[in-house]
Amino acid sequence: MKLGFVSDSLGGLPFDAMLDHAARLSVQGVEVNTGGWSTAPHFDLNAMKADAGKRRSFQKAFTDRGLEVIALNANGNPLHPTDPKQGICLRDTIRLAGEMGIKKVCTMSGLPEGRAGDQMPNWVVSSWPPETQAILRYQWEEKLFPFWAEIVALAKASGVEQIALELHGNQVVYNVPSLLKLRAEVGPIVGVNLDPSHLFWMGADPLIAAEALGSAIYHVHAKDTFLNAPKQATTSLLENGSLMDIPGRSWSYITLGFGHGEEWWRQFCYRLKMAGYDGWLSIEHEDVLLNGLEGLEKSVALLQGVMPKAPADYAPQAI
Repeated sequence: MKLGFVSDSLGGLPFDAMLDHAARLSVQGVEVNTGGWSTAPHFDLNAMKADAGKRRSFQKAFTDRGLEVIALNANGNPLHPTDPKQGICLRDTIRLAGEMGIKKVCTMSGLPEGRAGDQMPNWVVSSWPPETQAILRYQWEEKLFPFWAEIVALAKASGVEQIALELHGNQVVYNVPSLLKLRAEVGPIVGVNLDPSHLFWMGADPLIAAEALGSAIYHVHAKDTFLNAPKQATTSLLENGSLMDIPGRSWSYITLGFGHGEEWWRQFCYRLKMAGYDGWLSIEHEDVLLNGLEGLEKSVALLQGVMPKAPADYAPQAI
C-alpha cells in the first residue's frame, strides 16, 4: 500500500508549502481537490482547463519532490436540482484528469430531488411511508442511472479508468448495496472510495464492507469517527447538530487513532489486503479540535506503523 493525503487537509497553506509538508512527512502522493464542496485552494480548475503550461507546472511541482498525484477529487452533489456547477465540476475534472494522464477521479454519486420540479435534494433513509418508494424509483431510474451512464462514457472517452464513489450520507449511493447496484448498471469504471468514517456513523462495519466490496475498492480515505456514546444514547446517530460542536454531537470526524485505535486500523489494512486492495490510503483530516498539520502528522505516524508496504513473499517450503 501507499500513503498520501487529501490536499484540503492542509487547505490553509499555499500549494508549495502543502507539497513541502508532504515531502517532509515521507508520504508518496497527494489527492487534489478540484471543486464541488471544496474551494480548491490548490487547484484552479478554470486556469488548468485553459492552459497546458499550468498543467505541466502543476505536475512538475509533484515530480520535483518525488510525489505522485494520487487522484483528482471533485466531491460534491453532481445531481443537485438547482446547482449545476457541481455536475459541471465533475465533468471538467474528468476531462482534465484525462489530459493530465491521471487515471482516477474521486467523487460522490449525487442526490437529486424527490420528484420532478422539486428544488432541493431528498435523501430517503427509511421504507415508510409508501411515498419513499416512489421517490427512490424516480431518483434511481430517472436521474442516477442516466447521469452515470453519461459520466462513464465521458470517462472512457477521456482515458479515466476509475471513478471512486465515496459512500457518504445525503447521497443516493451511501452503502455497499447501493454502490453495487449502480456498478451493476453502468459497469466497472465505477467503484468505491471506502471511507470508514462515514460507515461508522451510519452504523455499518467497514471491516465487513471491505470484504463485501472486494475488487470494487478503487480508493481508500483514511478518516476516523468519534462515537460519543452519552449523546448517542438519547439522540441516536441521526445527527444534524453543528459540526463544530463535538461535545454536543453523537458523532464527529476526528484524527486517526482518536476514535478507533491502532489495533482497529491494523485490522482495517489487513482486511483491505484480504479483499485484494493494495492501493492508496489517502488521509482526509477534518478534525475541528486538532491543528490540521498536527492531526495529519499523527495520522501519518499511525498508518506508517500499521499499513503493509512490501509485497508478500511467503511460500510454503517444498518438503
